[in-house]
Amino acid sequence: MESVGLPLEGITVVSVEQAVAAPFATRQLADLGARVIKVERPGVGDFARHYDQAVRGLSSHFVWVNRSKESLTLDLKHPDGKAVLERLLARADVFVHNLAPGAMDRLGFDRDTLTASYPRLIVCEISGYGRGGPYTGRKAYDLLIQCETGLLSVTGTEETPSKAGIAVADIAAGMYAFSGILAALRQRDRTGKGGYLEVSMLEALGEWMGFPYYYAVYGGQEPPRTGSAHATICPYGAFTAADGRRVFLAVQNDREWHRFCEQVLGRPALADDPRYRTNPDRIRHRAQLEAQIQGILAELPSDVLMARLDAANIAMAPLNRVADFANHPQLRSRGCWHAVDTPAGPVSALAPPFRAADWPVRMDPVPAAGEHSERILKELGYAPEDVAAWRRQGVV
Repeated sequence: MESVGLPLEGITVVSVEQAVAAPFATRQLADLGARVIKVERPGVGDFARHYDQAVRGLSSHFVWVNRSKESLTLDLKHPDGKAVLERLLARADVFVHNLAPGAMDRLGFDRDTLTASYPRLIVCEISGYGRGGPYTGRKAYDLLIQCETGLLSVTGTEETPSKAGIAVADIAAGMYAFSGILAALRQRDRTGKGGYLEVSMLEALGEWMGFPYYYAVYGGQEPPRTGSAHATICPYGAFTAADGRRVFLAVQNDREWHRFCEQVLGRPALADDPRYRTNPDRIRHRAQLEAQIQGILAELPSDVLMARLDAANIAMAPLNRVADFANHPQLRSRGCWHAVDTPAGPVSALAPPFRAADWPVRMDPVPAAGEHSERILKELGYAPEDVAAWRRQGVV
């Protein structure tokens, strides 16, 4: 099928962004073909550029969320820098920002000004806690939002509350910003008007806490922390095979429980044991049951165990390291890894997870800070001598 291009080609996004949430949202827009102009601080750029030096001297977080973008450095506290942003916004379709609470307002880019000055512009503000309420001015970091939503209280072992190993609050906010912007673009197609979207990390991650919320508020007790096990399903979690490899499995219903006992454990009578007949029975006797299962599976090499689970159509996965994920046969067979250029040379990157037969895959370079400043400023009509003067003054 002939490619028809990416669906957001022709859409220009301007983003005054830092860290993860907003950059993750705008990278999704770039993946779909939007032109994303990333506004960074002169000299240092987005502070996420300096989180680590793991990717050939570049930050792992930054490389992950900033491909396919153009970088423009601007001092937005300088009148000329503000004027450049105003000229950019007059030509843009979408404006995203996630600076500290109130920062864009203090710079003169508050909601009322933006909606009045740019009626077709879609503005998306990403913050920790949202406007209004006692937490409005608080700084928010991923760990703190995980704490505020109760995620840590349901993650980890009984003894140790644990945060998720990735920035789930930032990712949640970024994805709701992405989907909200797509909806706002569709709305603008119908009405001709832009709009103002607000996404808070607290509310985004709070949406993901739906099961624990209902379980606790209506069930009368907090979901227990069960490590890699499941609070309400058993058996579900990790078991150690004879060779020491940990294999995770999930038995979802009583039909699977019978197959598991017969085909994997080789103990068909266990399925009808009154202690384990139904899932609520198995939850009540979890410790006894898991000990029995572990005793049987400890006699099986992991390859034999996984073959039996597959044959019985029981969901399972070995405990992979990140390096195993990087070499996963399913991703390799589907051609998911692509080379992406960076200021430090090409690196491997995972293709966007959405696919369509007639969409090309966009995997453009990760920009250096200010790499596109001169080109963008020229597009906006600024003379080379103006840009040179701004360089000397630290405006760009």
